[in-house]
Amino acid sequence: MDRQSGISSTIIGIACGIGAGVLWGFAFLAPELVRAFSPLQLTIGRYLSYGVISALLIVPRWRTLSPKIARREWWALAWLALTGNTLYYLLLSSAVQLGGIAMTSLVIGLLPVAVTIIGSRDLDAVPLRKLTFSLLLCASGTICIGWQAVALSVPGSPGSVSAQVAGLLCAIGALISWTSYAVGNSRCLSRLDKVSVHDWNLLTGIVTGAQALVLIPIALLLNTTHHNGLAWAQFAGVSIGMAVLASIVGNTLWNRMSRLLPLTLVGQMILFETLFALMYGFLWEQRLPTLLETTAFLLVALSVISCIAARRRPADRQASMTARV
Repeated sequence: MDRQSGISSTIIGIACGIGAGVLWGFAFLAPELVRAFSPLQLTIGRYLSYGVISALLIVPRWRTLSPKIARREWWALAWLALTGNTLYYLLLSSAVQLGGIAMTSLVIGLLPVAVTIIGSRDLDAVPLRKLTFSLLLCASGTICIGWQAVALSVPGSPGSVSAQVAGLLCAIGALISWTSYAVGNSRCLSRLDKVSVHDWNLLTGIVTGAQALVLIPIALLLNTTHHNGLAWAQFAGVSIGMAVLASIVGNTLWNRMSRLLPLTLVGQMILFETLFALMYGFLWEQRLPTLLETTAFLLVALSVISCIAARRRPADRQASMTARV
């Protein structure tokens, strides 16, 4: 029964991880949809909407929920909101607009490797040496994605060399920021078993919305561009859509997955965000994936499958020994 339950949890966790990737992939496309607005404005619009929606949804349960959240949890929420939302998306949007989706995808695609290496230090994690093959597949897929993306971006490379370097630095910053979030969020959820993943996501949204409010005066001071009503309407639609799909639904799926899977496998799931971002890019550009891009998809799928197999081997071996006894 325990083994069947474990397999079922793994399947559900993987499905949630893929679902989060489907929704989070829009984060790469959004800066292109409203390119007339700055990364700071995009960040404020998305997360202010996220905060307002979260506050409205959490009001009915606030009395029963608030006693479960101590000062330690509020500090954790502030850090997670900053690294996983505010700072991450500000850096990601800047990287996309300065260096393009290509270079950003290449760098962000390294997230699974970074998180999996950190997760291998957990007591109940699969040793890193047993994940070597999976990580090699993941790295190979990332190289394929990045190589193809860079090759496609050369003819219309955005901006000067300095802009490309600035975009690369922003992408690296986003990589570090989200790696910190993925590790910290997974460990918080494993510790707070009395708080549902949905409520944790809404609490994160409230704190992120508060951070967005703080950024509004800065955005007003830096804003030198005037937009017409149609541009603002498009901006509002993208912001609210990102808040609902990516931040509310996507984050809830990710938090659910984080409770069902070990951190080593959580790391593998992150790359689905990059893969779906590229798929949306294909639709936006109205073209089919190339052979190299298709190869990248297959390598990532094999990476996840091999990671699952490596995780299950010890349990299977133990079950086999018990059956023999």
